Amino acid sequence: MTLILPLVVLALLDSTSIGTLFVPVLLMLAPGRGRTAPLVGYLVTIAVFYLALGVLVALVARPLLAGVGDSLGETGYWLELGAGVVLLVLSFRSSSGDRPEVSGDLGKKWTERVHKAAGSPRALVVLALTAGLVEAATMFPYLGAVAMVATAGHGTLGIAGVLAAYCLVMVLPALTLLGLRAARSERATPTLTRVHGWFDRNAVGATGWVLGIVGFLLAVDAVSQLGFLDTWRAA
Repeated sequence: MTLILPLVVLALLDSTSIGTLFVPVLLMLAPGRGRTAPLVGYLVTIAVFYLALGVLVALVARPLLAGVGDSLGETGYWLELGAGVVLLVLSFRSSSGDRPEVSGDLGKKWTERVHKAAGSPRALVVLALTAGLVEAATMFPYLGAVAMVATAGHGTLGIAGVLAAYCLVMVLPALTLLGLRAARSERATPTLTRVHGWFDRNAVGATGWVLGIVGFLLAVDAVSQLGFLDTWRAA
């Protein structure tokens, strides 16, 4: 399975996180004009943060993952398949325990942070770095993408280029909404309000389907590497 489709899917999943969607939408809904440049600065900051973090993690993990892969051989793909199945099971358990009130509390905390930072470009940069640091350990799609890129055989520039494209896709929905806001002004407010409302209700529950999609991609990749798809096609 080529990397392009899984990476695009994972990047789009990451585009729905607090830092890449919820905070930008809150800033777009804030009253007043002239917020386009600060918001672009915010998105550039969070994208560069994840790019730098991803390249660092990939370069550190690449020899470790390669060594493990060489030593495990086919067993490694069976472990990948098992991990994918476990994530799929966890996704159903996580979804069954959704609590909207928890999502609401999370949304309120970030809303307060955004309101405090909205008037200062420097504060927005700090907010972007804060969001990146808070979410980095739970960005399962990005961590999976970094592992895939690290083991794909690219050099340092190749890794940086692929992850730069990933981070661009990751902030693309927010940039699209920003373009809509700039083009349609107040007429875009209902759309932004709906996006905000969806996130406010589903911020916690979204973890379930994120885990499910990541698990599905891992399982499909393992099945492909183990040759099951070739056997199925030949049957």
